Amino acid sequence: MKQGPKVLALLFLLFTQSCKNDDCETIACFTPPTPFEFELVDITSGENVFTNGTFSSSDIKVIDVADESAIDFFFIAENDYNILQINTVGWETEIVTYSIQIASEPVFELYVDAERKSNTCCASTEYKEVRIDNADFELDEDTGIYKIRVE
Repeated sequence: MKQGPKVLALLFLLFTQSCKNDDCETIACFTPPTPFEFELVDITSGENVFTNGTFSSSDIKVIDVADESAIDFFFIAENDYNILQINTVGWETEIVTYSIQIASEPVFELYVDAERKSNTCCASTEYKEVRIDNADFELDEDTGIYKIRVE
C-alpha cells in the first residue's frame, strides 16, 4: 500500500511535465519536404545524358504548367553525379504539375499532391500522390532517385 502515493506522485509529475507550454522549445525539429531527384538517361545506352555530353545542365527548364512560371531547381554535377533536384514542393499543402524540359522540349511531367501536416511541435509533408507522366521511368527505392529514360 505504500507504493500508491509514489505512483500517484510519479503520474502527477509526468502529467504536469507533458502539459508545459514550452515543451516544443526543447525539441530540435526541422523537417523539410523530401526533394525530388531525377537522373535522365539515354533510353538505348542507359548513360546519363549530361555525363555523356548529349545535353548541358543549362538546357534544363522546369515550368509550372498552371501559370507557365519558371520553377527553381538544382543541378548536382559534383563528381559527375548529374542529377536534377526539385525541392520546392511540399512546403505547404498544394497540388503541382511541373513540366521538365530539355532544350525547350518537354521530357516529362511531375504531378504531386502534397499535404503539410503539423503535430504538437513539428511539421512534415505527406505526399498523397506522385506521378511521372509522359516518360518511361523507374524509381530506385534505395536512393529515391527517379531514372527517366529519354530519346
